[in-house]
Amino acid sequence: MKVFRLTREKYADQISGRGAAMRGVRWNSQGVELVYTAAYRSLAMAEVAVHLTLATLPDDYMMLTLDIPDDLEIKKINEIEVPEGWNNFPHLRSTQKVGDHFVSENKYCAMKVPSAVTKGDYNILINPSHTGFKDISIVERVKFPFDRRIFE
Repeated sequence: MKVFRLTREKYADQISGRGAAMRGVRWNSQGVELVYTAAYRSLAMAEVAVHLTLATLPDDYMMLTLDIPDDLEIKKINEIEVPEGWNNFPHLRSTQKVGDHFVSENKYCAMKVPSAVTKGDYNILINPSHTGFKDISIVERVKFPFDRRIFE
């Protein structure tokens, strides 16, 4: 399975989950490492764009394509299974607990969750602590300039 991650160039050679662990985000608490990816390039872009403005738009983004081997089972969470208010901002502790449990349980290497930004699309969260993580690879890195019209 191919998944996509939009990241700053200085982080484009590695996937670790440390960035998400620094402050905690929607599906993980502070201190819990989780790699956020998207099922589509456009979703990866949208997930980053919601945090930017034209004034804060960096010019060093890279689109990573990652390969998750087909033999790694992916846990699936549907929108009807998530806590009420799961897509609120700021992030709820209840959704962070879902991701924290996923990581601590360590049964699956990846988890498919609904996108809060694009209804009907899914993000794929990767647990870097799982033994299968070593089999996930970055297969492509390309510069990704944002179309500035998105922010006008």
